[in-house]
Amino acid sequence: MAIITAVEIFMVALVPKVRREDAIQAFVCQETPFVRITDSEGAEGLGYSYTIGTGGPAVLSLLEKTLAPALIGKEADRIESLWRELLFLTHATAVGAITSLALATIDTALWDLRCKRAGLPLWIAAGGAQESIPLYNTEGGWLNLSPGELIENALESKESGFSAVKVKVGRPVREDVARLRAVREATGDQFEIFTDANQAFHIDEAIRRARHYEELDIGWFEEPLPADDIQGHVRLSQQTSIPVAVGESLYSLLHFREYLQQNACSIVQIDAARIGGITPWLKAAHLAESFNVAVCPHFLMELHVSLCAAVPNARWLEYIPQLDSLTQQTMHFTAGRAFPSNKPGLGIDWDETALRQQTIPGSHCMIRGGPGIDSSRNVRS
Repeated sequence: MAIITAVEIFMVALVPKVRREDAIQAFVCQETPFVRITDSEGAEGLGYSYTIGTGGPAVLSLLEKTLAPALIGKEADRIESLWRELLFLTHATAVGAITSLALATIDTALWDLRCKRAGLPLWIAAGGAQESIPLYNTEGGWLNLSPGELIENALESKESGFSAVKVKVGRPVREDVARLRAVREATGDQFEIFTDANQAFHIDEAIRRARHYEELDIGWFEEPLPADDIQGHVRLSQQTSIPVAVGESLYSLLHFREYLQQNACSIVQIDAARIGGITPWLKAAHLAESFNVAVCPHFLMELHVSLCAAVPNARWLEYIPQLDSLTQQTMHFTAGRAFPSNKPGLGIDWDETALRQQTIPGSHCMIRGGPGIDSSRNVRS
């Protein structure tokens, strides 16, 4: 077994290529924490997570002061044991976004390290259930776009091979319906249209809107209500034929269990960063499989393409390119389908020069040590 001897921490800020607005926020910056784990044989694993513009420094602080030092001297292959140990170490702040994002940064690094040492791509090491996954495009459906822009982007997506798009909702109901109808009429009956409310509505408004959306044959109604309103989702699911999709704002496997047991959703959108990494993501995906529910993960397409390929019940992958400036080669997709990388590791072709150049000053920290040696820190700007 290889022992963890060093943990490097840093963060990059990424600016979206297009203006992104939904019903509750503007996505103006992606703070991207990274962790690089080195073992006693010199092998390395690089992991990451993200926040939408806030909270990144808090994630870095938790990594530097609490989680990373606890890794020094541990066996890198014992991923399940390490995840449980770190979760308990942070029990006073779990379950919650900051803790889950920090755990995910470490967990993805450990999986990258394990897969590289084994000479296997993540999608094979985690299951190898499917060789590709259909894509739907979110980039052309933001709430700030005009109906004409929605139509143009949807038609461009269709011509590029995509068989679905997502359109954000949250304007007055009849305006939302008009925007959706315009996209439906332009793309035809065989093209999938998904909607996303980003938790903007109360239950009465969600029920009302679902009835309006039904005539347009919407593929799913995503995050219609606050994520902690499970009973509201139960009521909505009972009163609409549109599948209800949740998951990007759930931070625990037990939260997914509650939704599935109470028939509060029909699609789960597990986010590997927000649930705490690959280890719990796979558990949630297989839990959903036991309920015959499909997985359509949120964001992080460069990582989720391999996880979708690993499990049998993944149905769609969300297309939002965000790592292009940090990678040497983008995710491979053609004819509306994405294909996981066959290279050992997570399958993300990081550009080390770009990572160094785009590291936020003052965010870098190196923690070193070894078996029987106290960890030490070396922080630089």
